Amino acid sequence: MSLIANYFSSLISNPLFQVFGIGVLGYFLGRIRIKGIEIGDAGVLIVALIAGHFGAQVPGFVNSFGVATFVASVGLMAGPKFFHNFVKNIKSYVLIGLVIIGSGTAMTALIAAFTKVNADLAAGLMSGALTSTPGLASAQEAAEAVSGASGASAVATGYGIAYPFGVLGVVFFVQLLPRILHVNMKDARAELEKSQETAVRPKPVRRYIQVEVLGMMTLFLAVAFGVVLGNIKIPLPGGTSFSLGTSGGPLIAGLIIGHFAHLGPFALNTNKDILACMRELGLVLFLVAAGVSGGAGFVEILKAHGPMLFVYGAVITLVPMILGYLFASKVLKLPVLNTLGSICGGMTSTPALGTLIQTSGTDDVATPYASTYPVALVCVVLMEQFIVTLFRF
Repeated sequence: MSLIANYFSSLISNPLFQVFGIGVLGYFLGRIRIKGIEIGDAGVLIVALIAGHFGAQVPGFVNSFGVATFVASVGLMAGPKFFHNFVKNIKSYVLIGLVIIGSGTAMTALIAAFTKVNADLAAGLMSGALTSTPGLASAQEAAEAVSGASGASAVATGYGIAYPFGVLGVVFFVQLLPRILHVNMKDARAELEKSQETAVRPKPVRRYIQVEVLGMMTLFLAVAFGVVLGNIKIPLPGGTSFSLGTSGGPLIAGLIIGHFAHLGPFALNTNKDILACMRELGLVLFLVAAGVSGGAGFVEILKAHGPMLFVYGAVITLVPMILGYLFASKVLKLPVLNTLGSICGGMTSTPALGTLIQTSGTDDVATPYASTYPVALVCVVLMEQFIVTLFRF
């Protein structure tokens, strides 16, 4: 009996088994349909959150590999239409990013001003509610400079409380809103495609050298180039810096490579079916890692600091999405899928982009996501410092 017990104990603690076991259970949960609604890949995230609560651990490389593979695949698939649409709608996407991060900052400031939540904890709630790791780093750096290690710890606590709903809230928002509004996805895809029309480019001349036929080399190049871009640090006021990181770098690299489709004499064409497979693999690995990390100690933190902190975090997640949707759809008159894609970008939510791709049935939603994402990323880094510095009561 002891041998059997030891075997199962070592199996359960095996990180490889945990990653793929969570994926299996998550897929089953995601395909359960209740009143015509299923949660899809969000099921993986939910199972991962539960597993993280019970002590599961996933190597950090799984997170970075997953997100880089996912966003690079998305970028390669969306690249041919991205730049035309970005130039056409740049003002709209910048404004949406400002509205989302601005309203999130306003809600955080109100919470810091009229509740017993201090500035460091409030900044942590904001970074978790907006699922922004760069925002977390910025807030911790600013808090440590003012309050020392205790300030950075308070930021991490707020992030841990708000992060799970921050992820799930955006995922469910982009999945459920089209159903609530009775959106006809076929018409919505046609409207999105029309808004992204671009000149038809001639196919690459067969004279380009084909390195391999599946497009895997191109994906590897996009990730490698993306890591280079993601590690470039741009100084910002307050002594902090901005970088695209593992999420933004490979996404931008994929868009650039997908747009040009060749590098000198070498063809960089890709197989869309292969990219779709790698996109799904990357997304699921990222959801497993993010969920396990977010679930670790969540219940204990919530018990220690009270459920109202969770409510505050949920408010910081929901209000910017609702205002962002109303502004994009009612003021800017953007099509519904352009709006939802830009909301995913404004909330810096990679999991929500994956869900929106599944829900809409098109990778073209990556264009508004990628257009809004950098604006939101810079703004949230700056606003975290604003909250920590100006709301110390």
